[in-house]
Amino acid sequence: MLFILGELFVLFQCFQGSQTSPVPIVMWHGIGDTCCNPHFLGRIKKVIEEEIDGVYVHSISIGDGFARDAQNSYIIPPNKQIEIACEQLRKDEKLKNGYHGLGFSQGGLFLRGLAERCPTPPMKTLVTLGSQHQGIYGLPKCPGDKRYCDYFRRVLNFAYSNWAQRILAPAGYWHDPLDEQTYKKKSKFLADINNEVFINQKYRTNILRLQKLVLVKFNNDTTVQPKDSSWFGFYKPGTLNIQRLNESSLWFQDRIGLRQMGNRLLLLAKNGDHLQFTEEWLITNIVRPFFK
Repeated sequence: MLFILGELFVLFQCFQGSQTSPVPIVMWHGIGDTCCNPHFLGRIKKVIEEEIDGVYVHSISIGDGFARDAQNSYIIPPNKQIEIACEQLRKDEKLKNGYHGLGFSQGGLFLRGLAERCPTPPMKTLVTLGSQHQGIYGLPKCPGDKRYCDYFRRVLNFAYSNWAQRILAPAGYWHDPLDEQTYKKKSKFLADINNEVFINQKYRTNILRLQKLVLVKFNNDTTVQPKDSSWFGFYKPGTLNIQRLNESSLWFQDRIGLRQMGNRLLLLAKNGDHLQFTEEWLITNIVRPFFK
């Protein structure tokens, strides 16, 4: 009898050892939000934990407390935020074997920068929702007629000034298609991670290590301008006509490896305005197919 019990105990131990824990998930919120907002990322964290038994979810916070985290999303430049996040993830023992990334708006763009610059711990799959991968050129939800909005675009080119690049996060991904040379010369963040000036092979290599890169565009997005930026589309240089990813030099020159990714690069569309989705949609279209 004791022998049988001993055998069962050994089998149970072996069974337990064979069980693999789910891959952790790292989330990064958008501008003006916080890591743990109970009405958004805090709620999403709970939804994911309920769907994936035993999953560890780390929500990046740049600063202590809700107010500081939200404030810093505006006033700490992207390069510094990514540096802070990289150190934060390296110190988290639960992430040492890798994690999936889930980024919302600005947070998705920054997670992509993190994937390129911070390969330890390794990111496995990256999903971004409504993120500005080719930058923005426009005032979110701009009221009035086209002339009014175009005027504000020209005014907002102060984003290329040294002080704006140093202290305003959105300035790091401001992209004027009518003045590509100034963008490439002055942008301290986006032009760098998109390999606009020269090819940083480390960035390219690190992106190609991703198992999947999933980009979600919101079809009625009035915050990300143009909305096509969520799929690496943008205005054709010198014009305000939309150019898709597969029509761009980023694709033809394959500067960050997107074309080489093949079917590991997935473009998903969601009807609705910026970050407008239900918990059911998130579980069905993101969590189950890519994280579970």
